[in-house]
Amino acid sequence: MVSQVPSLSISIVTYLPVLDILRKTLESVSTSITAAQAQGRLASATIDLIDNGTKQPKQLRSLAAESGAHLISGQGNVGYGRGHNLSLLASSAPFHLILNPDVILAPEAISAALDYMAEHQHVVMLAPRMGDAQDQPQHLCKRYPSVLALALRGLAPGWLQRRFERLLSDYELRALPLDTPSTGIPLLSGSFMFCRRAPIAAIGGFSDRYFVYFEDFDLSIRAAAMGQLAYVPAVEAQHFGGNAAGKGLRHILLFTRGAFTFFRQHGWRWT
Repeated sequence: MVSQVPSLSISIVTYLPVLDILRKTLESVSTSITAAQAQGRLASATIDLIDNGTKQPKQLRSLAAESGAHLISGQGNVGYGRGHNLSLLASSAPFHLILNPDVILAPEAISAALDYMAEHQHVVMLAPRMGDAQDQPQHLCKRYPSVLALALRGLAPGWLQRRFERLLSDYELRALPLDTPSTGIPLLSGSFMFCRRAPIAAIGGFSDRYFVYFEDFDLSIRAAAMGQLAYVPAVEAQHFGGNAAGKGLRHILLFTRGAFTFFRQHGWRWT
């Protein structure tokens, strides 16, 4: 029996986006879609660009049109998770990609994700091998955090993080082999989540308790009740964002509020 070639929906939430980087993200998504279709892995794909706020609405509309993306706007700044839900919960595709507007996909990323999901039916969500702007590894897989680990990882300067290297290494699962697929991952980063859509939709997608930060950890915990979370190095991408501390006081406050909501819901761990 020949399995049906699947479709894919993709959601990208933007807030005051850097349009040059967003354009590169959309170009990389288009390239990866085309490659997956050419290889017979993918039947069709839709891209939803969720506008949570922009000072350049005309340029954003133009970019969406150029990229073949569906622009969802007018809802105001509903937050990161709620924004993705506007696409995720409305889709009927069997797979869904949650993506940051500053993540560049490798050409084979979508093909590799679909191949892995086809071979591992128990996996509901996966993370890629991700590099930063200097192509240094970003650790998207995490253990359940402590308050100390989050404060250091999200807010502390580099010199202080280095003093707690062992603690942060354990939290970021740095011992996880970068070249080997792994399952049973506790938490995944929301910058790139390739999902089996039906089970994620069945748990309601992202929780509306969170505005930004920690909605991905909350989703990971609830998704793990539906199946395995995985790290798949054959799926590759590059991320140009992160670092709440470097984004100013407002992001520090949002980070702190998200952490408080997460720990209050799932349990406090201090060190």
